[in-house]
Amino acid sequence: MSETTTQNGGALQALHLVFGGELIDLQGVAFRDPTKLDIVGIYSDNASALAAWKAKAHATVDNAHMRYFVVQLHSLLDPETN
Repeated sequence: MSETTTQNGGALQALHLVFGGELIDLQGVAFRDPTKLDIVGIYSDNASALAAWKAKAHATVDNAHMRYFVVQLHSLLDPETN
């Protein structure tokens, strides 16, 4: 991501959401029960988000349908910065 500032002149926060759940089909991204999604957390940098994602992914390796994702919230909050 390029260096971006907010309207107040401060640095834009690069927030990342880590979440996961059990998929219906291994070929898709539809969750079996969206009410049971595991919201791991929101992280202020990519490295922290990836570390959390990796830990959860490794902890659920025995369930082939369980998947965790990292979503770049900053891209959704301010799409003009991409």
